[in-house]
Amino acid sequence: MGIPNKIGVIVDSFQAGLSGGLLKAKEVGADGVQIYAVSGEMDPANLNTAARKELRDYIASLGLEISALVGDLGGHGFQDQNENPWKIEKSKRILDLAVELGANVVTTHIGIVPEDRNGAVYSAMQQACDELSRYASSLNAYFAIETGPEPAQHLREFLDTLSTNGLSVNFDPANMVMVTGDDPVQGVYTLKEYIVHTHAKDGIRLREVDPRQVYGALGYDKMDHGVIADMAANGPSFREVPLGEGKVDWPAYIQALQDIGYTGYLTIEREVGARPEEDIANAVRFLQRFKS
Repeated sequence: MGIPNKIGVIVDSFQAGLSGGLLKAKEVGADGVQIYAVSGEMDPANLNTAARKELRDYIASLGLEISALVGDLGGHGFQDQNENPWKIEKSKRILDLAVELGANVVTTHIGIVPEDRNGAVYSAMQQACDELSRYASSLNAYFAIETGPEPAQHLREFLDTLSTNGLSVNFDPANMVMVTGDDPVQGVYTLKEYIVHTHAKDGIRLREVDPRQVYGALGYDKMDHGVIADMAANGPSFREVPLGEGKVDWPAYIQALQDIGYTGYLTIEREVGARPEEDIANAVRFLQRFKS
């Protein structure tokens, strides 16, 4: 197929810390990396200007680049009006950090977009997302929502209400397969103007599940990546599996990305499994087949 896309890896998937994960990303043959930038050593508050330059130079010295940062603040996303001021402020600082590190994408979950467009939760999300969309656009960057919590068409309709395309999409085909049962191939065409980054992940759906029980919502538990990963490993509703072993139709999905002219990263995410390094190395080889 000869796809133009570079292959990325989420550093944290190696479970080896930042420096160890960067080295492993190089070892498995990735072109770039995505890094969580919410807490610890990658929290924007803990990286001064010199530290940012040093990190950017070190990553470049490994022959890697940053495809995106993860800026997912968990909780209820931007559904809670009372929580939004600090979340918006921190999200802006993560966007600043991404740009200083040479990336222009921060991926996140915003919470499930409600069906009721006249309700308080929809309004709170819309206001917060529009502010972040405008800020991202001012930096020539993108705050990219990960697909999965709602069908692609509903997400598209929400994005269309915002004043800029600074709020865009990090397309994760496995989340759609596992949780909403939405078709990722059709989802690519539906969201084509908004896709700026993708996650290469695979999965299977075992039974229907309420997305609110997975991703959290007001009145439900808060979203927690550790809980979601445990559901994907051991839960009764869905399973995350190694790339190529699930229900994502990879040839059709890759072709859809080609059709819409997407030339960005395919970034491998592996949230479960006892041998993440082996799974990620196999995933790199799996994607490289589409490049030849």
